[in-house]
Amino acid sequence: MSVQNSTAEHRQVTWRPTAEQQRTSRLWDFMGWVADNRNIRLTDYRTTWQWSVDDLSGFWDSVREYFNVLGEGLEGPALAEERMPGAVWYPNAKLNFAENVLRHALNPELADSTAILTIKEDDSVRELTWRQLQSQVSSLAAHLKRLGIRSGDRVAAVLPNVPEAIIGLLATAAIGAVWTINSPDLSAAATLERLRQLEPKLLIGVDGYRFNGKDFDRLQHLADVEAGLPGLEHTILLRSTGQDAGVAADRLDFTSLLTDPVEPNYARESFDHPLWILFSSGTTGSPKGIVHGHGGMTLEALKGTGLNQDMGPEERYYVAANTSWMVWNTLVNNLMSGASVVTYAGSPMYGRKDRQFDIIARTGTTMFATGAAYLSLVEKSGLEPGRSWDLSKLRSILSTGSPLPDSTWLWVHEHVKHDVHLGSDTGGTDICSGFIGSNPLEPVHLGELQGPLLGVAVQAWSEPGQRVIGEVGEMVITRPMPSMPVFFWGDKNGARYRSSYFEKFPGVWTQGDWITETPNGGFVVHGRSDATLNRAGVRLGSADIYAALQHVHEVTESMVIGLEQTGGGYYMPLFITLEPGCQLSEELKDKINGTIRRLTSARHVPDDVIVVPAIPVTHALKKIEIPIKKLFTGHSPDTTINRGSLANPEAVDWFIDQARLYTSSHRQ
Repeated sequence: MSVQNSTAEHRQVTWRPTAEQQRTSRLWDFMGWVADNRNIRLTDYRTTWQWSVDDLSGFWDSVREYFNVLGEGLEGPALAEERMPGAVWYPNAKLNFAENVLRHALNPELADSTAILTIKEDDSVRELTWRQLQSQVSSLAAHLKRLGIRSGDRVAAVLPNVPEAIIGLLATAAIGAVWTINSPDLSAAATLERLRQLEPKLLIGVDGYRFNGKDFDRLQHLADVEAGLPGLEHTILLRSTGQDAGVAADRLDFTSLLTDPVEPNYARESFDHPLWILFSSGTTGSPKGIVHGHGGMTLEALKGTGLNQDMGPEERYYVAANTSWMVWNTLVNNLMSGASVVTYAGSPMYGRKDRQFDIIARTGTTMFATGAAYLSLVEKSGLEPGRSWDLSKLRSILSTGSPLPDSTWLWVHEHVKHDVHLGSDTGGTDICSGFIGSNPLEPVHLGELQGPLLGVAVQAWSEPGQRVIGEVGEMVITRPMPSMPVFFWGDKNGARYRSSYFEKFPGVWTQGDWITETPNGGFVVHGRSDATLNRAGVRLGSADIYAALQHVHEVTESMVIGLEQTGGGYYMPLFITLEPGCQLSEELKDKINGTIRRLTSARHVPDDVIVVPAIPVTHALKKIEIPIKKLFTGHSPDTTINRGSLANPEAVDWFIDQARLYTSSHRQ
């Protein structure tokens, strides 16, 4: 197996693995295993990826066997029937996601090592070993069964990012029930918009939480959610505030359910048996309940974290994820590979904007996942985390959520850690994983995602459905993945599922992102295709404008939309927020436009630069360009804006008012 990279390098290399790093990676070991056990010689990442998409059954069954997935009926081809949607994987299999996570507790070398490390805003730390995690999950699972929770029943949680949330997920999965979780900072109305669809039999809530130095009481919030779920039979309360209030006669105490000495018992279910339900952001309609299966997520977790991200028993993973965002689920996905994880429910900027790097240093984190927006924010703050904290154990950073600007990419290597493996990944709630992203064998080029992830047949397609390289195209997946949704909740005939991904190109998954596949095999993500700007027939990515504005320190946030006008005109306003004390002078406007022109093109320069009170974002900190564009094209706010999906719903009020003025003036 050669350790040389065979692709041409067109952009600056920001990270390159050493020969030792390549040879000690789990992916390298997997390639050797495939040679020994499948008689297939894989020489580098690209040959491995090509085999993984050419022989889907062979690849995924090799992942299963290499990681020794526990279950039965796993013989035969992995992919029994290939079609999209509706691919059939391992039709005779019986397995359990939780059993495959907690098998690490049976490993004498891991049993008494840390599985979950919890840190709070006051820097207090709590440790849970693999043995303790298994014991607490087994105890809670037994109590759930005694409460009448059966396979297929829904268990809903409203919890922050605490270890009890992971325990709840694994206990629910252990008995074959179906898990869903929402963050307690989501309003009761928005929470019910999601949970009512599922008719959960049991609810796990919290009495409160601490965020950015403030305590938030959630008992009334919990009561409101309970009242809105008529089929609810039981509530379990996690007491995190130290108060005794809240555990009424009809609520059970979470902690008391974790201490029974119970032998682990796992319900082995079919490969596609529902594991959990994630919800789409719901910015343009009611949130979709996306159902993933036990088998698909087991394989995807092992492949994604174990091979592409090179995670395992010696590694520690940290992400400060809101539990309403699918990135929270990556915590348990990393546990699947044997890595330990860090949970933190506090503010990512508590005390100072680079607080997360303090946490990385205190916990010995080796892999840090975060939104690109957070890294850009710390960059603009002028802080230098690498000087402030001991980041010697940090080996990789995964940036996600939105494209990572070049300036932030370079800042990480200069001011965080020069030899950290910084990669940008793109995926989605849809598959609870990634499509394009990092690998441990190839170099990283500035501004590019390293390549397609293993088992993902991703391409950029033109409007007529032809593959394009070196130009912007629609991101499509041409062959099935085991973690594609089993179904959408309540979508009885599958119409909503098909229209979400397979309407544009029948039989081919369309993700809804504009991407460019580079000649050297990397990828650039330009943003959502349904939010793409189109000037004089030329498609422009909003992400390129946002990246350019990273160089204008006066601008704190931004959003751009494009509006087609009667007579063939096109209006492209740029909405911005400014640093406190800054005014939008003609000089600053010229600086903004000049920076965009210099770093992108003249076509990217907006028609107007408009200061706004705030930019509305989802709980995953994603801009809502599409709903805002709809407002300016005359759509009703009541049908266009779902306030419950927003982290700052008050921010849309300004846009609603301005959209009314715009539409009334353009009707005349």
